[in-house]
Amino acid sequence: MNPAAIILALITFLSTLLGGFVILKFKKSLSIIFAFAAGSIVTVALMEILPESLEIAKKSGIPVKYVTVSVVLSFLFFILLEKYFSAHPLKGIASEGHVMGPIGAGSLILLSLLDGLAMGLAFQVGFSIGIVVALSIIIHDLPDGINTVVLMLKNGQPEKKAVLFLFMDGLSPLFGVLLTSVITFPQKSLAILLAFFTGEFIYVGAASLLPESKEYSLPTLAVATSLGFLFIFVITTFL
Repeated sequence: MNPAAIILALITFLSTLLGGFVILKFKKSLSIIFAFAAGSIVTVALMEILPESLEIAKKSGIPVKYVTVSVVLSFLFFILLEKYFSAHPLKGIASEGHVMGPIGAGSLILLSLLDGLAMGLAFQVGFSIGIVVALSIIIHDLPDGINTVVLMLKNGQPEKKAVLFLFMDGLSPLFGVLLTSVITFPQKSLAILLAFFTGEFIYVGAASLLPESKEYSLPTLAVATSLGFLFIFVITTFL
């Protein structure tokens, strides 16, 4: 295992924590943060996760329709899932917030694990490639930390649990790097899994987070959402 991969995974951990603790510091402005997060999450889904899914599908010989259908089915699944839990809250969980918080944050944790796998595999290909991939993940995990905390707080989860999920999200890339020495992830499964995450994050941003900002005027809402889009656009395009 390349020591540089471990060190950079630890820096990724710090990047994730920074994003999360910034949100905890300014949680009194959560409604406007929800609009920002909605723009960023949908942009991540459409500019990062979906293109990667389509690229893997192309290389693996998977029809594009399988990917797009997976996105739609995922979107519908999470709509029905939230409606179900709203009508049938789980005993012992209702008092601590909506179960969709841990589900959404858990998906980000799994994606961070995949980031760690990508980092570890990149270092196996070459040191310079590993550095480039690692720096990209470090930058991208700042909004991951933001979105993890936002999803937990938006769904009424206590701050302590939000911090717990934030730490798990931060540590996931490190575990991903370590796993590259013992497992191989099937490419075909990865394409469908990423498509599933795309549908979920489109739902989270457009159907869950954005409606929570209705107390603000349309111009304010549009600006905050656009800033979320621009934030991710700059990161993915220039860094």
